[in-house]
Amino acid sequence: MGDDANRAADPARPAGLARGTRVLITVAAAVVVFVGIWFARELLVPVAVAAVVVIIAHPVRRPLERRGWPSWLATTVVIAVGYAILAVLGLLLVVASAQFIAILPDYADELQSTAQGVVDWLQSLGFSSEAAATAAGAIDPEQLLSFAAGVADAVLGAATAFFFVLAYVLFMAADASRFSRGTSVFGGARADAIGSRYFSGVRRYYVVNASFGAIVAVLDGLLLWALGIPVPITWAILAFVTNFIPNIGFVIGLIPPAVLALVIGGWPLALAVVLAYSAINVVLQEFVQPKFVSDAVGLSLTLTFFSVVFWTLVLGPMGALLCIPLTLLVRAVLLEPDPTTGSLRHLTGDPRAP
Repeated sequence: MGDDANRAADPARPAGLARGTRVLITVAAAVVVFVGIWFARELLVPVAVAAVVVIIAHPVRRPLERRGWPSWLATTVVIAVGYAILAVLGLLLVVASAQFIAILPDYADELQSTAQGVVDWLQSLGFSSEAAATAAGAIDPEQLLSFAAGVADAVLGAATAFFFVLAYVLFMAADASRFSRGTSVFGGARADAIGSRYFSGVRRYYVVNASFGAIVAVLDGLLLWALGIPVPITWAILAFVTNFIPNIGFVIGLIPPAVLALVIGGWPLALAVVLAYSAINVVLQEFVQPKFVSDAVGLSLTLTFFSVVFWTLVLGPMGALLCIPLTLLVRAVLLEPDPTTGSLRHLTGDPRAP
């Protein structure tokens, strides 16, 4: 009775729960949802990968159908393009993993010597022996061999999930054909516009990143070959893959060849690798590439970095590669349809926010 009397006395007071209560309930619901996604990540990651592949390959359908190709044949071509993308990525990962595992035993002694040298240097700077040993453990041969075994297990697990990705691509491509023949995909002009922007943004993001990633990979591979770093193809593939990880991908791709350069050539060679890598990647990834993807993505730098950390925590390593389309999907589903969320969209970096 008291709440009803107060609401009647103040007509401007909104009905229902207080804003703070609604926010807490929304946050609690989001936590429950993402915990559920974490538990189901082995099921959901292949779905997400297949969806991205179909989004990238789907535009192949339009010119074929305009030329009079039957729908089933255009769908077959889309599926073939999707399978080709997956086959190339799978081949790159297998080659890189095999070469990485093969070279570790050949450099075990050098790695051990370098690790001991790092320990001695850190102790001379005043670090305790435990702290120095922990810091040098990153290049300890046993740690790297254990990591190599983990890489082999991950590749085997990816091969197992690959079957499900192929099946999802097949079914999603067929569904996309059916949806493309309808007058409205999402039930309204506004929703269709949001979906169209999302699909085109994801497609452009991956196509542009793949193009620049290939350029970076070739330049990095040639650089490492010229400097005499072993298995430059492996590190070129790593540079290509990590180009899809925003902000920190360059650092992840730099560490292994820099450590190997330190092992075989000492600090001067490692410094040369770091400087040359930085020159190539900073120019392309920080100055040129953003001009092509900023309009398609429209995410602030802070949110982009947070999305890498968050989706990696939720989905594992594949979350780092899928973080941008997943973050854009959350914004497209939760924020863009609501006209009252303009301020939140603006904070995310959306250039179309009112």
